Amino acid sequence: MPTEDLAALEGKTAEQIIAWIGQNYAGGAALASSFGVEDMVLIDMIARVAPSITIFSLDTGRLPEETYRLMDAARERYHLPIQVYYPNTAAVERMTTEKGLNLFYGSVEARKECCRVRKVEPLGRALHGKKAWITGLRREQSQARGTVAKGDVDADHGGMLKFSPLADWTEAMVWEYVRAHEVPYSELHDRGFPSIGCAPCTRAVAPGEDMRSGRWWWEQGTKECGLHEHAAPAAAQSALRPADSFPAPAGPAPLPR
Repeated sequence: MPTEDLAALEGKTAEQIIAWIGQNYAGGAALASSFGVEDMVLIDMIARVAPSITIFSLDTGRLPEETYRLMDAARERYHLPIQVYYPNTAAVERMTTEKGLNLFYGSVEARKECCRVRKVEPLGRALHGKKAWITGLRREQSQARGTVAKGDVDADHGGMLKFSPLADWTEAMVWEYVRAHEVPYSELHDRGFPSIGCAPCTRAVAPGEDMRSGRWWWEQGTKECGLHEHAAPAAAQSALRPADSFPAPAGPAPLPR
């Protein structure tokens, strides 16, 4: 098996990374899509160069209607199956009975509990049996994401590989791709929503505001839901990591040079 260092991904384009994942992991890799514009770019790339990569989304039960419409538009446009995972019904019933339907406004701890029930636990089920997952994280999105690596080992999910092919893309690059390939996207982006999550926890931002400032705007400090909270800094990729240590299929093809 060739020794591919995850750090080598930093010099590859997003499409090269997607194609390589599809070649080596096929159904063992999945895109986690919230149907923000970055995820729509990745869905377009998957449809073009690696349709064997699976796509899933987490329906928290509190998503905006615009997200559901885009899900159906993506299915119609790309003819790719999209698996939807839902939170555990009993856990949601217990949480909302004890703490209210809008508990997340009460405290950071309550909001994180809601995220855990509605997002983090379903993500664990979605990733069960997978060898790698793909995200639309970009370093420009927030200070907390400023060190996101294009390739990493996700210790929170059993050491599987985690890829963020758009890590070094700017917002301008994302929208240039959307225009060039006529990628469908949420109408909420045209209404000032750079980041789209659950309806009660997301709002539009003013020009010049941080693009994550519309998420959980009543909180201070770093704001993540727990899906990506423990990402290792890109600096950690400086150490060589032979591909032999990854849970990969035998004989992966090398990344394109």
